[in-house]
Amino acid sequence: MHLVVPFTCVASGACRDALNDLALPHLDRLLQRLAPAAVDRGDPASLTPPHERVLAKALGLSAPDGCVPWAAHEAAGAGLDEAGGINAGMDADPDAQGTLGAPSDAWAWITPCHWQVHGADLMMANPRALALRPDESQALLAAMRPFFEEDGIALRYAAPDRWLARGEPLRDLRAASLDRVVGREIGRWLPAAPEAAPLRRLQNEMQMLLYTHPVNDERSALALAPVNSFWVSGAGALPALWQPPQHDAPRVIDALKDAALEDDAAAWADAWRALDAGELAAAERALHGGEPVQITLCGEADAWTFGPAQIGLTRQIMKRIGHKPISSLGFML
Repeated sequence: MHLVVPFTCVASGACRDALNDLALPHLDRLLQRLAPAAVDRGDPASLTPPHERVLAKALGLSAPDGCVPWAAHEAAGAGLDEAGGINAGMDADPDAQGTLGAPSDAWAWITPCHWQVHGADLMMANPRALALRPDESQALLAAMRPFFEEDGIALRYAAPDRWLARGEPLRDLRAASLDRVVGREIGRWLPAAPEAAPLRRLQNEMQMLLYTHPVNDERSALALAPVNSFWVSGAGALPALWQPPQHDAPRVIDALKDAALEDDAAAWADAWRALDAGELAAAERALHGGEPVQITLCGEADAWTFGPAQIGLTRQIMKRIGHKPISSLGFML
C-alpha cells in the first residue's frame, strides 16, 4: 500500500495556523513506525505539483516540468483496439468521428472552466464547482469542436468536467496542472512558449463564442456561473515503447484538495481529521497486519515519502525538523 496525500501543507497563514492545532493520532503512530525514505524536492512555481511527480515516476511517465502526458495515459487506459483507436472504455460520444488515434499520438485534457475577475486579477474558479451536467458539457464541446479542428486538434468527451484532445499542437506543450491554477491568478500559469500560440488564440475565440452560448444563458437564468473559457493540461505523448507498470500504482487521496485550493482553513482542518480517522487509520491497521505501507506527504513544493528506513536520510531529515511533532508537517513548507 502506497498512499500519496496532496496539499498536506498549505502556505497560507490561516492554514498554517490550523496545522499547529491539528491532532492526527493515526498519522502520528504511522510515522513513528515508518521512517523518511525519499524526498522529491521541487518549486512551488513548477507547472507539475509534487503529487503528480510522484505518481508519474511510479507509472514510468517522468517528464520535464509541465509535460507529464496524463491525457495520453488516460486514452491508453481506455484501451487501444486493433485499428489503433480508443475503444468504448470512455463515455460514448457519437459526434467524435476522427478522434481515434494511435499510441504515439499527442493528447491533452481540456477542462471547461470559469474565469472570474477578482480585483485587478483574473482568477480560476474550481471547475468542480460548476457542477456541469453531461448534456451541458456535450453541447459546449459540440460548439467548440470545429474551432479546435481548424488547428488540427480533435476533441472527445470523457466526462462533464474533462474532455480529451488529440493533435500535434499538443505534443511539446508545457502546461500547468489545474491543481496549480485553481484559486490563483491565471496569467502566470498561461503557456507562453511559441508553440502555445494556437491555444492562446483558441482561448480568446472560445471566450467570445461562449459568451452567447445557450447553455450559459440557461445557467445565468439559474444564477449559476457560466463556462467562459477552458484550460489545457496533461499534454504530450506516451514515451516510446511505454508499458503499464506491473506493480500497483500509488493511490492519490484528494481529501484535502478542495479546501486547500479554496484556502478554507477550517474545512481543510476538518478534512485532515476525517482523513486521519479514515484512510490513515486503515493504513495503520494494514501496517499492524504486516502489510508493507508507504505514505507520501506532499506540500506545494516537495514530496516526502515515509516507508522502509534509510538511516542516512532519516538523520538528515530529523536534523532539519528538530524535535517538532512529525505530524505538525511544518518541516515540509
